[in-house]
Amino acid sequence: MENRTEVTEFILLGLTSDPGLQLPLFLTFLLIYTITLVGNLGMILLIILDSRLHTPMYFFLGNLSLVDFGYSSAVTPMVMGGLLLGNEVISYNSCAAQMFFITGFVTAENYLLTSMAYDRYAAVCKPLHYTTTMTTNVCAYLVITCYVCGFLNASIYTGNIFSLSFCLSNVVHHFFCDIPAVMALSCSDRHVSELVLIYVATFNIFFALLVIWISYAFIFISILKMHSGAGHQKALSTCASHFTAVSIFYGTLIFMYLQPSSSHSMDTDKIASVFYTIVIPMLNPVVYSLRNKEVKSAFTKIILEGK
Repeated sequence: MENRTEVTEFILLGLTSDPGLQLPLFLTFLLIYTITLVGNLGMILLIILDSRLHTPMYFFLGNLSLVDFGYSSAVTPMVMGGLLLGNEVISYNSCAAQMFFITGFVTAENYLLTSMAYDRYAAVCKPLHYTTTMTTNVCAYLVITCYVCGFLNASIYTGNIFSLSFCLSNVVHHFFCDIPAVMALSCSDRHVSELVLIYVATFNIFFALLVIWISYAFIFISILKMHSGAGHQKALSTCASHFTAVSIFYGTLIFMYLQPSSSHSMDTDKIASVFYTIVIPMLNPVVYSLRNKEVKSAFTKIILEGK
C-alpha cells in the first residue's frame, strides 16, 4: 500500500515569536485558563451538589461547562508551553487527536447552544407544558445527540484532513492543529477536502442558527404579549446573555471555516481562534451562570455549609 504521508511530526509556530511578548502572553493565558477551570468545573460541582439546580436549564449548562473545559484543555496548555519553550513540536498522531477533540467539543457546543435556545423557548412560550416537554429523558436524548453529532463531525473532518498527503513543509502557522492551517500543508489536491469542510460546517452552523433564531423569534413574540414589566426585563436579560455568547461563538466560526483557503490570513485566523478556543470557555460560566441568582445562592449555601 502507498504510504500517504512522509511527515511524522508538525511544528506549531504559536502566537508570536517576539520574546518580549511571550512571558506576558503566558501569564495572561495562565490567568484565563485558571478562571476557565475554576468557573467551569465549579459550575459542574455546584449543579451536582445543589438539588435546586437539578433542572433542564442547569443540566444543559453543566454539559456546556464540561464541553468548554474539554476544548480549552485541548488547546491552552499547549499554547502556554509553546510561549515558554518556543516552537512546539507535535507528533502526527497527536495533531490528529487534538484536531479530533477540538472539533468534537466545538461542534457539541454548537448543538448545546441550540438545545438551550429550545429549552428557553419551552420555558417562556409554553410554561404550563414545560415540565412535560422538557422531561429528563428528552434532556438526556438532546445532550447525547449533541455529543454524537460533535464527535461524528470530528471523525469526518479528521479523517478527511489526514487522508491527504503531507510531503512538503511540516510547519503549521498556528498555535494548534486547526483544520485550515493543517490542510494548507498538504501536497494533495485539496479541492474535495475544502468542499467537505465548507458544506459540513455550513450545515452545522446554519442549522443550529436557524433553530436558535426561530426559538428566539417566538420568545420575543411572547415577551411583547407580556403585561408585566418585570417579566419583560427578566426575559430580555436572559436573551441578551445568550445572544452575546452566540454572536461571539458563531461569528468566529463563520469567519474561520466558511471561506476558501485562499482567503485565509493565518495571523487573522490566530486572533479569531483565540476567542473561540481560549476566551469563550472562560466567558460562558459568567455569561450564562455566574450572574444568575440561583447559582449565587447555591454557591453561598455550599460556602456556609463548608464553614
